[in-house]
This record gives sequence, C-alpha cells and structure tokens, in this order.
Amino acid sequence: MKRSAWRYLWSAQDIRRKLLFTLGILAIFRLVAHVPVPGVDRQAIASIMSGGTAGGTLVSLLDLLSGGTVSQFSVMAMGVYPYITAQIILQLLVPIIPALQKRMEENPREGQKWMEKWTYLLAVPMAALQAIGQINLFSNFAGTQIIKNFGFSGPSLLPSLTIIISMTAGTMFAIWLGELISEYGIRNQGLSIIIFSGIVAQIPQNFMRLMADEQHRWFNLIFMIVMLTLIVFAIVVVQQGRRNIPVMYPGRRVGNRMSMPVKGTLPLMVNMAGMIPLIFAQSLLTFPAIIASFFMGAKTTWVANVAKGIQSLFGGESAGYYILYFIMVVAFTFFYTDVLFSQQNYGENLKKVGAQIPGVSRGAATQKYLMKVLRRITLPGALFLGIVAILPWLISLIVKFGTSANPLLISSAGLLIVVGVVRDLFFNIEAELKLHGYDDAMLIR
Repeated sequence: MKRSAWRYLWSAQDIRRKLLFTLGILAIFRLVAHVPVPGVDRQAIASIMSGGTAGGTLVSLLDLLSGGTVSQFSVMAMGVYPYITAQIILQLLVPIIPALQKRMEENPREGQKWMEKWTYLLAVPMAALQAIGQINLFSNFAGTQIIKNFGFSGPSLLPSLTIIISMTAGTMFAIWLGELISEYGIRNQGLSIIIFSGIVAQIPQNFMRLMADEQHRWFNLIFMIVMLTLIVFAIVVVQQGRRNIPVMYPGRRVGNRMSMPVKGTLPLMVNMAGMIPLIFAQSLLTFPAIIASFFMGAKTTWVANVAKGIQSLFGGESAGYYILYFIMVVAFTFFYTDVLFSQQNYGENLKKVGAQIPGVSRGAATQKYLMKVLRRITLPGALFLGIVAILPWLISLIVKFGTSANPLLISSAGLLIVVGVVRDLFFNIEAELKLHGYDDAMLIR
C-alpha cells in the first residue's frame, strides 16, 4: 500500500530539511519586514495608499512587489524590486548590444554567470537611487515629509545617508535570503517565494476588512469564493497552456548500425512573459502622473491645467486609464516574449544537434517559423494578462461593494504570482519525490 505523498514529505529527511529551511528563512524575512526606517511617518504612507490617486496606485504596486513592506516602510521597503528591474534591463540590453548577444550565444553558461554577476552589481546603485526616489515621491504624494529632515545638506546629510544605506542593505539582505532558499531550500524559487510570502501575509488583514461590512458580509464572502475559484482556474489553464511543435532528432550510430530518427516535441508556452508585462505597463502609465504632480501648483495657469489633465487621465480613476493599461499590457506581452524567445535562439540550437521541424528548413527558417507560431499562441495569453490587469476595475463596474477592501482578498496581479509560485512549488516537490523513488508524487490516496 502506497503512502500519501504529503506524509512522505516529512519522512524523507533531506526534503523535510529543505522545507523547514525555507520556512525558517521566510520567518526571518517577515520579522525584518517589520523593522521600520527610523523616523518614518506611517500615517502618511497609509493616507497615500487609501487615496485612490496615481500615487496610491504606484505605492500599491510597489507594496505588491516588495512583499507588503512598503506599507510598513521598513528597511526592506523596496523588497527585491531593484534586483528584478536590473534583471529586466540586462535582458533587454542583450538583443540591442551585439557584443552582449555574441557573448550569450557563444557560451550560454558563461553568459548566464555574467548576467547574474552584473544583475547583483546593478541592483546596488538601483536600490540606492530607488530609496531616494521613493522617499521623495512619497513625500510629494503625502504633501509632507514622510521622514523628517531628509536631505543631503547640512546636519541632515549623515542621517539621510544612513537611511539610504540601511534601505539598500535591506534590499540586498532580502535578495540574499531568496538566494539561500534557492540554494538550500526550494530550488530556483527563492525570490518568487519571498514575494509570495508578502502577498499571502496580507490576506488575513484584507479578509477582516471584507467581513467588517456587516450589511454585505455574506454577499462579499460568496462573491469572493466564486471569483477566486474562476480566476485561479483561468490562471492555471493559461499558465499550463502549451503548443507542442513536432521535432525530428537524428538517430545515433551504435556500432555499424544507425538507429531510426527519434520524434520529439518542442513545447511553446502560451504565456512566456509571466508577470513582467504588468510591471512594465503599470510603471509607464504611472510615470506621467508622477511628473505631472510636480507641476500641480505651478503659477502659470496653462501649465497647472495641463498637469491636472494628465493627472486626471493617468491617475487610475478614469476609464481611459484602464483602456490604455489593457492595450499596453497586451503590447508589452508580445514585446517581452519576442525578446526572451530571440535570446533562446531555438533555430540555431536545433541545427547544432541535427534536429529539424518536418517541412521547415534548419537555422533561420526554423527560428522564423517558431516565432510566427509563438506570436499566434501569445495572443490569448496577452489578452488574458490584459484582463487580469484591469479585472478590479471591471468588477467595480458590475458590482458595487459597500467596503473599500479588495473583494478578491488578493489583487488579480497578486493572484497571478501566487498561483504561479504554488504551481512551480508543486512541480519542484514532485521532482524531488520522484528522485526518491516515489512515482505518484502529488497524488493523495
């Protein structure tokens, strides 16, 4: 009689050790996430997030990516976001700079090590710059200094430098915790689990706010369960979506005989870009409103009026904003998918091993064919991401809630992260169990 896979997780010593190590690191992360930056005005931060303006939209996005630390404005207020930004920048630079593209193509393993090294190095100055920008922007959104006497002149210089260094160190510490999880805990999922833990940690607070509305309590609860079930199901279907391209691999010579060619498949994902297009689109749409906020009080009338118009369009309150958001998410999905797929260069890689797609010439023709197929199957994935991005707005048009709490407990973008991390976690644990001879890994009997 086979034992349940869940029981086997604890009976296998090394798997149990990895899980306990991961939980221990997450406990440390959540503990440090509550260590505030000295002198921060938390009430000002709370007023920004509840304001529903462009500033509140940006702060909520950063709070999502930082794992809920922005709302606390802790020393980890930037989370691992500078590292993710540095990673995206380097990925986009590879196809633009021929020397980088050549390095990645000639020796992919060494190229990957180079990318990892420079991602860490670039994350440090980006974390410092983001800390300065974050403090200044939040102060501008709140209309008051969120950290008293913050500046780089006179007696404020040394305390301000200390705050910047502590916030940069907090970001690098969060990245280090994620790397520890990837190395000694759940493999290759450290940073995503760090973000995942922050999103999940906000669920109890959101649930209490949702249940605080006594008049609509049961309606909110039923609506939440139904919507979460449908959204999670849709996310799983799209994330699991594949188009298997048939590939013929050459036979191998065994002595004087040649084996028959082997038929295989090359899976192309419906959503290769993941969460990145939502981050791109949100950042770009928020940027005009941030710039406009600096000119709201301009003495010149027409400048102030233009700033107010931009603030109104990009402030996250109009239908035009969400239509633009949807279009940009779809566009960035295609753009980022093209960048990632070009870097993998399947056409040349298949040619090197002698493989061929039936009816398609090797090399550039194969790459062109695969790109055409990928763009075709990316369309439903891009439209899905666009709907996920504007889902809270669509829900608000259909159902009016008597509470300011999120009816989904987690934002739709946050659900995308949570479902993706849980799915990868299951596959990772299943692989570990199969290495120990347990075939029916995740079956519960």
